[in-house]
Amino acid sequence: MHNPDSFIEEVTEEVRRDRLFAAFRKYGWIGGLVVVAIVGGTAWIEWTAAREAARAEAFGDAVLDSLDMGGTEERRAALSAIPAEGSQKAVIDLLLASDPSEDKAATLAALDRLIADQTQPQSLRDLAVLRRVIVAGAEMPLADRQMALDGIAQPGRAFRTLAEEQLAYLLIEAGDTAAAITALQALTVDQEASAPLRSRAGQVITALGGDPAADAG
Repeated sequence: MHNPDSFIEEVTEEVRRDRLFAAFRKYGWIGGLVVVAIVGGTAWIEWTAAREAARAEAFGDAVLDSLDMGGTEERRAALSAIPAEGSQKAVIDLLLASDPSEDKAATLAALDRLIADQTQPQSLRDLAVLRRVIVAGAEMPLADRQMALDGIAQPGRAFRTLAEEQLAYLLIEAGDTAAAITALQALTVDQEASAPLRSRAGQVITALGGDPAADAG
């Protein structure tokens, strides 16, 4: 004679299987749809990646062709005519800002456009701020240059150490040599500063009569 508990378990299991098969028959199309979506999504990603690679290659070729042109005006005109989207616009603006000796006003205008473009990555806009301060030089009030650099000299910003270097140079310009030496000494031991920057800071400290290694230990 069968154990009643065992019989109940068998019946329960059979009911579960029946319900499961019924659910498969009713909702099985959802699983098929998920599979189709996954396959279609993978194909879309691959197609998008290939399209982006081709677009980037075409953009790079156009930039190189433009930079190979003879005169400054020809290069600027060719660069400005290149179709660009997203961060490509930032690249064009930086390239247009690369020849201040030929046209300082155009350089500053290109940098201002990049700085104001909220759609661009913060790192590119910070770089544009840094370059603008350097290109403008004394034509930009010292206090305005300090304010601009302070904004990108905050911890975590991509060009913090370069901004701090420029801030030290502004201290020299303002006549505060002691503060400039202290700021530069901090850069010589800053692990985020590049080797060329640390070397440069040390050379300036020496030129100012200070000791590059004063805070190193």
